[in-house]
Amino acid sequence: MEFAFEDDSDSLASLEARIMKAVELISSLRSENESLRNQLEAAIDEKDRVSKDTKDASSRADKVMAELESLRNERTQVRARIEKLLGQMDLLGSK
Repeated sequence: MEFAFEDDSDSLASLEARIMKAVELISSLRSENESLRNQLEAAIDEKDRVSKDTKDASSRADKVMAELESLRNERTQVRARIEKLLGQMDLLGSK
C-alpha cells in the first residue's frame, strides 16, 4: 500500500506543479494583455492626434491657398491700374 500512496503523492505533486505553471502562464498572459491594451490605447490616441493635426494643417493650407489666390488677383488689379495710369501719363506727356 505504501507504494500506491507514493504514486498518488507523486501524481498529486505533478498535478499541483502543472496547475502552478498554468496559473503562472495565465498571470503572465493577463499582464501581457494589459500591456498590449495600453499600447493599443496609446497608439489610438496618437493616431487621433495625428489625424487632428493633419486636418488642422489641411485647413491652414486651404486658408493660405485662398489668401494666395486673393493676393494674385489683387496684384493683377494693381498692375492693370498702374498700366492704365502709365498710359494716361504717356498721353499727357505727348500733348
